[in-house]
Amino acid sequence: MKAKKIATVIVVGGMVLIFLFDIAVTFAQTRMQNRFPVQPETFEQCGEAMRLHFLNVYNGDSILLQSAGQFALIDAGWGSENPIEPVRRPGTEPRVVEYLQRVAAGDDGIVHLDFVLATHYHYDHVGGLPAVLADPTIEIGRLYLPERPDPERVRWYVPELRQRLYDIARTRDIPVVEYLPDEPFMLGDMQLQFLNTQWRPRHSENDNSIVVLAEFGAFRALFPSDIMSMRGVEREIAREVGQVDLLKLPHHGYSGSSSLYFLRTLRPSLAIVSNFAGRVYPNVMWNLTLGSRTPYLSTVAENGIVVTVDENAQMVVTSGLHLS
Repeated sequence: MKAKKIATVIVVGGMVLIFLFDIAVTFAQTRMQNRFPVQPETFEQCGEAMRLHFLNVYNGDSILLQSAGQFALIDAGWGSENPIEPVRRPGTEPRVVEYLQRVAAGDDGIVHLDFVLATHYHYDHVGGLPAVLADPTIEIGRLYLPERPDPERVRWYVPELRQRLYDIARTRDIPVVEYLPDEPFMLGDMQLQFLNTQWRPRHSENDNSIVVLAEFGAFRALFPSDIMSMRGVEREIAREVGQVDLLKLPHHGYSGSSSLYFLRTLRPSLAIVSNFAGRVYPNVMWNLTLGSRTPYLSTVAENGIVVTVDENAQMVVTSGLHLS
C-alpha cells in the first residue's frame, strides 16, 4: 500500500511539473510571436516584393507563390470527395479557387499559374486539386505530378487520387511532368528548387513528399510538405538546406516531425503551421520555443497568412485572407 501511494505521488507530481512546464513554454512562445506583429491583409500589389500566401485550408496545405507578377500553387488542401473517410467533410477547394481568382486573376478574369505542384498523394494536400485543374478560369503552365515507380512499396499512398489528377490534366491539355527537375529555376525574381525528388522505396507517402526551397536575394524559405523525422528524411533535408528565414512546419506540427535537429539546423526566424495553433504537439512547440527559439503562426488562427519579403529580406506578415 505504501509503495502504491509513493507511485501515485510520483505520477501526479510528474504530471503537475509537465503542466507547469508547458504553461511556461507557451508563455515564452507568445512573447516570441510578438516579434512579428500581424496586420490585416489589404490585397494590394507589392511591386517587386516576393509574396508567400499560406491559405487557410484547416489541417491541410495550400501555398500560393507570387513574384514579379507570376504565380504558382503548391497543393490545394482538402477535397470534398474523399472515399477513405466514413463521413464526408466539406472540402476547401471552393476557398482555394476563390482566392486564386481574387488575387491572381488578370484583367480578363483568367488566372495563370506557371505551375501547380502536387507534393504527395494525400487528401489534405491535393484533394482540392481536381477543382483547380478543372476550372476553366484557371490556366496552368504545367502540372508537377511525381511518379511512383513501385506503388506497392509506398505506405499510405492513394493511387486513385494521382490517377484522377493525371486524367483531368490530360483532358485540359495541361502538360504533366512526372520526373521533377533537381536544378534550380526561376518564378519571376524568386529562385525555386525541388528537393527530395528521388523516390524512397519502403518509406511512407509522407516521406516521399516533394520539398521546395525558395530564395529571393538573401531570403530563404523552406516548404517541406509532410516529411517526417523517424527514418531520417528531416535530417537529410536539414543538412542539404542549412539555415532559412521562414519555415512551413512539416506535417502540420504533428508529433514525429519538426525534430530538434531539424529546427536547430534550419534556425528559421519564423515558422508557419497549417493547422490550429492549439493542435501543434507539445514536443514540437517545445522544440520551436526552447530549441531553435522560433515563433510560429497558425493559418487557421489567422484565417490565412501572407508573408511579404522586400529586397532587404525583411518580412511583413498579414492575415485574414478569406471572406468566410
